[in-house]
Amino acid sequence: MKNSINVLVIDSNKSMTKDIEKYFGSHEVIKVVACINDGEEGLRYIINNTQDIDVIVMDLILPKLDGLYILSELDKRKIFKNIIVTTNFKDESILEEANSYGINYYMLKPVNYISLEKRILSMSMKNNTNKNGKLFNQEAIITDLLHNLGIPSHVRGYQYIKEGIEIVYSNRKSVTYITKDVYPEIAKKYDTTPTRVERAIRHAIEISWSRGDINLMEAVFGNSLNINRDKPTNAEYITTLADKLKVDNNLVYN
Repeated sequence: MKNSINVLVIDSNKSMTKDIEKYFGSHEVIKVVACINDGEEGLRYIINNTQDIDVIVMDLILPKLDGLYILSELDKRKIFKNIIVTTNFKDESILEEANSYGINYYMLKPVNYISLEKRILSMSMKNNTNKNGKLFNQEAIITDLLHNLGIPSHVRGYQYIKEGIEIVYSNRKSVTYITKDVYPEIAKKYDTTPTRVERAIRHAIEISWSRGDINLMEAVFGNSLNINRDKPTNAEYITTLADKLKVDNNLVYN
């Protein structure tokens, strides 16, 4: 696996993109592969260079094609990348729509490049070392798993389950405290309530159980659950996937 984290920047502010290129110009890990100043060219670049991009840093307000259109096209084409939105836009309905496509982080402009660096590194490298010292992209693995289990990224519970898996994986004590620990932590991050988090996760699991890959579901959940009759509880679903992440990638809990 390559050692660099390849970052694409899409922003109409040419001064900002130049500053980002300069800041990361000699970085040991983060490599800015391209800076693009309009949405149309940005989307074209992503489609043509999907395998060479690890993280996308982009604004929502862009000439030619806006950020929401780019996000919807990536979702339609099943191109799943780590995405950081940097913007001055504060309309809650727009931000909620953007979040439905699985945005990783929002950063208000003007962007602090030290904070941006930390976000990129933590998103791509956190908990990404197995017992053999090999790095892997944990977030990409979780994303692929959830999509194969039939949960579309625009469903609110998709992001909550994703967060829950990461919390349980990184802190084993949370395995038995989903309601007490995990729901409140997710609710705090997304400015909602634990009850709404629980309901959204339950809805996402119902979707998964009706449209997911049956062979994969049997492989993941084994004989402990009858796919034709019983859906797993929220806690069972999240902890089972966290354990699968650990086992499949020969991981150790940090």
